[in-house]
Amino acid sequence: MKVLVTVKRVPDPATTIRVLPDGSGIATDNVKWVINPFDEIALEEALRIKEKLGGGEVVLVAVGEPSWQEQLRTGLAMGADRAILIRAAAALDTLAIARVLAKVVNDEKPDLVITGKQAIDDDSNQVGQMLAEMLGWPQATFASKVEISGTECTVVREADGGLETVAFPLPAVITADLRLNEPRYASLPGIMKARKKELKEIAVESLGADLAPKVKLRTLTPPAKRQAGRKVASVEELVGLLHSEAKVI
Repeated sequence: MKVLVTVKRVPDPATTIRVLPDGSGIATDNVKWVINPFDEIALEEALRIKEKLGGGEVVLVAVGEPSWQEQLRTGLAMGADRAILIRAAAALDTLAIARVLAKVVNDEKPDLVITGKQAIDDDSNQVGQMLAEMLGWPQATFASKVEISGTECTVVREADGGLETVAFPLPAVITADLRLNEPRYASLPGIMKARKKELKEIAVESLGADLAPKVKLRTLTPPAKRQAGRKVASVEELVGLLHSEAKVI
């Protein structure tokens, strides 16, 4: 079985994010970049599927700048077999990325595509669903459990009202949720092997996908600073302030 896993480079969740003065983006100096945590979960699930089936191939694909090689190498060190970097000088919106991935899927012909349910930088939660629609494949979003049996896949997904179990034939698209698994760390032997694994680069223009943006970022604004708390002398004063100022009671 061939499993294709998408990878996005995002700022480390522990990094302090600063918005540029003109609001055009974030300041990238001194920012540590990592694999999107949900994509790590997707990769871990692909590796577990390969191990359970006793063989197969796990292929990583990213759409971004040449510097994204670092995150792909990390994924290769975790155990992926090879990686593909679609070089794009400019940032693409989610629809364009889905179109690019659809081209890659048509070339690679995987049995399964697993993506993170969303990226922690923009939280769009769109690419997996768009990709499945473009391919005409079944999809299961917010997966918390995945089971493969032959050419059939069963997924337990997290819905608003609880858990939902869906079954469908492969090929398909799955988006990984937080509780699907706990990603492994890259071992030292894995890091050494990753240096020799294939990392192919393709210019995004060569794929012939429509890259015209449907969404344009106008400006970014940092969240308002939290105001300092206030001490009150009595419960009565607290209740009065909640009623007159906070207006919550």
